[in-house]
Amino acid sequence: MYRSDHKQIRIAILDLYEGQANEGMRCIREILQQYGIAHQLEMVWDEFEVRKLQQLPDLSYDLYISSGGPGSPVDSEGSEWENKYFNWINTVQEYNQHPGHPVKKHVLFICHSFQLACRYFKVAEVKRRKSTAFGVFPVHMLDKGHTEPLFADLQDPFYAVDSRDFQVIQPDHQRIRQLGGAILAIEKERPHVPLERAIMALRFNEYMVGTQFHPEADAAGMTMYLLREDKKRTVISNHGEAKWSSMIEQLNDPDKIRYTYAHVLPNFLRLATEELVGIPA
Repeated sequence: MYRSDHKQIRIAILDLYEGQANEGMRCIREILQQYGIAHQLEMVWDEFEVRKLQQLPDLSYDLYISSGGPGSPVDSEGSEWENKYFNWINTVQEYNQHPGHPVKKHVLFICHSFQLACRYFKVAEVKRRKSTAFGVFPVHMLDKGHTEPLFADLQDPFYAVDSRDFQVIQPDHQRIRQLGGAILAIEKERPHVPLERAIMALRFNEYMVGTQFHPEADAAGMTMYLLREDKKRTVISNHGEAKWSSMIEQLNDPDKIRYTYAHVLPNFLRLATEELVGIPA
């Protein structure tokens, strides 16, 4: 229960799926609904189609969630929609840096948005992977990850849904420190592969954080999605039957995706709203 008269939370969801069918937006909506019910808050949100319609929110929202999406996070460089998106990030940054704004606006960047944010902040290189990462994988915390509010109550490693053709590598540690940020987590170690481990979560500054993985992915919905005959055929064709079977098994492990779903995005919502609604009594 929260101690506050402020019961309505206004959220902007930035949709980067470019009109393509996806599970991500559904999952984000469901978590917002669940969080509102659990904490007796009215969660009100608007959705903005960033890439096709070039829609971006103003500063009237309490917090922002920017979604994953298809395609290259590099080839969009210089495009009109990306320039507007980067300008929006800058606008929120300037708001948060203004001493006359005591209540700050938090932003969560997911997957494709995370890769774009890494380019915007110039904190690392965004490169194409040698092969697609697709499945349920362990995410390993670094030192700062253990004290990161986003990861409160998670185990190390924790498990997450990962689906990407690109990766964030070669971090500029000096730049990250300059921003007041920190690398929070990296991908699993693969001793047999002589490649750098990619960044899986990064705090850009006190109010902006991002994850390469999909914290919104829900086990039940993902399982139903993968059991659809067309999706099953696609996964097996691209990744093999063993990968499909492994995903079904791990999605239904209560200590893996279900646990991540129940903690990461809710932790962000608590962090982003605690100045508005107080702290749990």
